[in-house]
Amino acid sequence: MSEHTATEAEPTAGAERPNRRKIREGLVISVKMEKTAVVGVVERVRHPRYAKTVQRTKRLYAEHSDEALKPGDRVRLAETRPVSKLKRWRVVEVLERAK
Repeated sequence: MSEHTATEAEPTAGAERPNRRKIREGLVISVKMEKTAVVGVVERVRHPRYAKTVQRTKRLYAEHSDEALKPGDRVRLAETRPVSKLKRWRVVEVLERAK
C-alpha cells in the first residue's frame, strides 16, 4: 500500500504558465505590412537519422499596434486567436532593439 497520490507526483497541466498560450522569441524580419510584423523564430531539433542538431527557422506573422518595430529587433510573441488568414501571434514586448 503506497501513500503515493496522482496529485503529488504530477503537476497539473499548465502549472508553469498562467494560461496555455505558447510564447516564442524571435527576430523581426519585415515590417512592411500595416500592423503586421514577420518574425523569424529559430528552433533547434535533432536530426532523426544523423543525430546532429539542425536549426530550423519559422516565419510567424504577428500583430503589433503602435510599437515602432524595425527589422533586427528581438521580440517576444504570444499565441492568440486568428486575426487574419496567416496571423496567429501578437507582439507582447520588445526585448532588444536593433543596432
